[in-house]
Amino acid sequence: IGKQVILVPYEKEHVPKYHEWMKSPFLQEMTGSEPLSLDEEYAMQQSWRNDNDKCTFIVLSKDPNTEVKNSDLQDTNRMIGDVNFYLNNTDNPHEAELEVMIAEQQYAGKGVATEVLHLMMQYAVNDIGVDDFVVRIKDTNNASIHIFENKLGFKETERAPVFKEVTLRRSVCDDLKASLNQWTSHANRIKYALE
Repeated sequence: IGKQVILVPYEKEHVPKYHEWMKSPFLQEMTGSEPLSLDEEYAMQQSWRNDNDKCTFIVLSKDPNTEVKNSDLQDTNRMIGDVNFYLNNTDNPHEAELEVMIAEQQYAGKGVATEVLHLMMQYAVNDIGVDDFVVRIKDTNNASIHIFENKLGFKETERAPVFKEVTLRRSVCDDLKASLNQWTSHANRIKYALE
């Protein structure tokens, strides 16, 4: 739980709203996603929930001035996006490919994605043992490129004009660990259980 957001596991109850988001041509373009049927989306949710090489959280909005109740964790009306990583580099099993999507546009440009990434990176480093991060972003997604370069210290390592994509990387070092601890010092965890 952060200042502006709550990260919860991606459950089947989240799929209908997520499916609606992914009908947006803009979100499809920015995330490099293809539209799925609702049944395919449910199957994808199960894959995200059960596969050991993937981790995803749904991002819920949080009022910074109120205490979080268990019912808040179940409220799909609070859904504003998702964040995930893949452990798919066979040469480096400790490299995580990060992705973040803030689907509800009224939350864009307010530091929400940055906070979400702080929380996810802290989790990846401390709980999973990630030692390298990589992101692949559409070269037209200037907001995401800005966050990763200017807020998180990632460096561009590759451009793929044929895919219209830029690759940025950041290794985990003592400085990054200290920054993550500072950035997430306000955050806390509570037990998550479906009612």
